[in-house]
Amino acid sequence: MKKRNLTAIILSTAMLAGCGSSTSSSATKTYRFAADQDITTMDSAFATDPTSMNALHATNEGLMAVGKKGDTVAGLAKSYKLSKNRKVYTFTLRDNLKWTDPDGKTTPLKAQDFVYSWRRALGQASEYAYMFSSDGAGIKNADKLVELGTKATKKQLATLGISAPDDKTVKVTLERPCSYFLDIMTFSCFYPQSEKYITKWGKSFATDAKHLLTCGAFQATNWVKSSKITFKKNNNYYDKKDVKIDNLTMYLNQDPKTSAANFEAEKVDFATINSSLVDKYKSNKAYTQFAQGYVYYININFKKKLLANKNIRAALSYAINRKDFTSNVLKDGSQPIGGMVGRTIAYNPKTHEDFRKESGNYVAYDLKKAQSLFDKGLKELGMKSASLEILYGTDESPENTVAEYLQHAFSQLKGLKVDVKASTRQGRIQKQDASQYDIALQHWGPDYSDPTTYLNLGLSNNSNNRGKYNNPKFDAAMKAAQKESDAYKRWNDLLKAEKIEMKDYAFIPLFQKGAAALQNPKTSGLIYKMALSSPYTFTYVQVK
Repeated sequence: MKKRNLTAIILSTAMLAGCGSSTSSSATKTYRFAADQDITTMDSAFATDPTSMNALHATNEGLMAVGKKGDTVAGLAKSYKLSKNRKVYTFTLRDNLKWTDPDGKTTPLKAQDFVYSWRRALGQASEYAYMFSSDGAGIKNADKLVELGTKATKKQLATLGISAPDDKTVKVTLERPCSYFLDIMTFSCFYPQSEKYITKWGKSFATDAKHLLTCGAFQATNWVKSSKITFKKNNNYYDKKDVKIDNLTMYLNQDPKTSAANFEAEKVDFATINSSLVDKYKSNKAYTQFAQGYVYYININFKKKLLANKNIRAALSYAINRKDFTSNVLKDGSQPIGGMVGRTIAYNPKTHEDFRKESGNYVAYDLKKAQSLFDKGLKELGMKSASLEILYGTDESPENTVAEYLQHAFSQLKGLKVDVKASTRQGRIQKQDASQYDIALQHWGPDYSDPTTYLNLGLSNNSNNRGKYNNPKFDAAMKAAQKESDAYKRWNDLLKAEKIEMKDYAFIPLFQKGAAALQNPKTSGLIYKMALSSPYTFTYVQVK
């Protein structure tokens, strides 16, 4: 099967050097990872956060998988055939694939498990149901099923472009060719699930380690919510020879200071840290920085009279000194971003130029211009002053730091009173869906290596377009790209779409996140990827 290169970083002793201990012995080898968020679900149909996806990725796999170099390789499918019109993929599963339950009992993993899983995600209107539609993989009839949501009947769900002609064959039919289709098959919402097992346990499924099935490199052994989840090597995994550690421990909901202290105490092997700790550790040989795919941005509520004014939106963008914030506040390798599409995610099919570089920079810091635009906007609205509230989630680090900085930056505009509203991630989403906010701080990580993974957020019918931005010209450009079979013409359609969106100040991009971390130099093989599947792959980790 052909491998596909992706942006990936292998965090290993090649990058890090220094002293440190590891939990290895002649008997067992354990890798300990500190996660800054909690697991919200271990049901692959509903996972949306990085920590849940990391845990699911450790225990499950899709038709395609993440290879040792961070590339897309054969997963549960050993091979595939592509039709001449590039719209039908026929996958052949590996021999003797098995599900393993918590008691160690195994059952065959069959092609029908993929059919069931995909239909279930759409039928229960999971948040990532759009990944099956034209906004993602473009699977036949998925768009209609996404619109129907929970109202879709079994007969209607059966029209989804996936079938299992036999136990080892998965046939997927697309609406149109999709250049990143194999890559997107590594994503957790496309993992298989056992209908028999889920039916047996009902609401208890995936709620604890006693109600989980595994087909991946590791098997969950214990899960203490908001504390830690432990795994052991799955000896029924088809590629068990490449799994070099015996145990994996993920400490959950760890704040950076706790993670750093545990690293110094040799209790964890990998810990991400935040800006407040960078100066302390940047000279430590275990310290490293790497770029992430997350683009942080301001989501604007277009239903608010003040923010529906383009000059007001432009004023807010010009009032932000992104370089100062990333260099002097975050200090973790984050970089200012000039548009909604992240760097090193997608490249011109002819020139191989990065989309971000080719599309250009649509932001700048100019406080004088910001004030002029703000005054003009107020005059157009018949207002002499205005107030603005910044909504953010306290459990979405570093959004609290972003909120504080933006409050100060926007307060420099004469005539604008700025307040902040702290909530949780879920509370933020609820307020946005109810249109009970002015602007909200959000971030978006790429689901696959294509500009549309970011640009789809601006579509008028996209469920994640919570500010209700609506521009028919933008929708038309995106629709043209969706229908275009010529890769270069499609690329230009997407460049046009981002230009429309950015000139409209549909969103206000802030920065592309960097990460600062401490890693035990006696470990290697941890893979971080900007796009696809999950941020981290533990399959190839080694502990000396």
